[in-house]
Amino acid sequence: MTMRIALTAAAALIAGQAAAEPLIWGVQVEQFEQRFGSDFDATAWKLDALIGTDELKLRYLSEGEYVDGAGLERFENQVLLQVPISDFFDAKAGLRYDAPRGPDRAYATVGVQGLAPQWFEVDLDLFLSEKGAASVRLDADYEALITNRIILTPSLEVDLPFADDKEIGIGAFGPTIEVGARLSYDLIDRTFSPYVGVHYERAFGATADLRRADGEAADALFVVVGARMMF
Repeated sequence: MTMRIALTAAAALIAGQAAAEPLIWGVQVEQFEQRFGSDFDATAWKLDALIGTDELKLRYLSEGEYVDGAGLERFENQVLLQVPISDFFDAKAGLRYDAPRGPDRAYATVGVQGLAPQWFEVDLDLFLSEKGAASVRLDADYEALITNRIILTPSLEVDLPFADDKEIGIGAFGPTIEVGARLSYDLIDRTFSPYVGVHYERAFGATADLRRADGEAADALFVVVGARMMF
């Protein structure tokens, strides 16, 4: 219900802004892939949709993982309003709603997104959950052009919680990292790019201890096959 109210209010703001400026929109599926691991396989996705103007955008972000034979492991959704604060960075704020294994969680979120020096794409977000647990996330990637169509994209995501939320397997100051590298080929311009690559996940500290206590491994390595799509 909270997410629906936020969407309605944000849409009203966008509609008012669009009356004065051209409306832009787009959908980018940054990752849609099958992950093949030694212990289990999974289907994962990362989607970014936006609508708005140069001065105000409404974004919907979705990412998750479906483990073969075990069901939905993670399902994260964000609804954000985004405004420019410099030539290369935007500020954003909104709501996040997760449906992991175990209890669902709602968060308030604020952050910045943009291009750092050397053209690294960077997201830095602060989350505050309904339980009062704060966390920070850094997400960075870089597109290295091998040729005009072949692109190597290394990526890094670090989540650092500042408080325990043991119901969903999070320990205070126990970070999790995701590191990957994907080699893609622009088959149809930038609208469809199949890729292959590797993806590695690892939990540390109290978060790793909670995973082990639940019978899970603290890390996992995957070979991935997927595609990036834009609409």
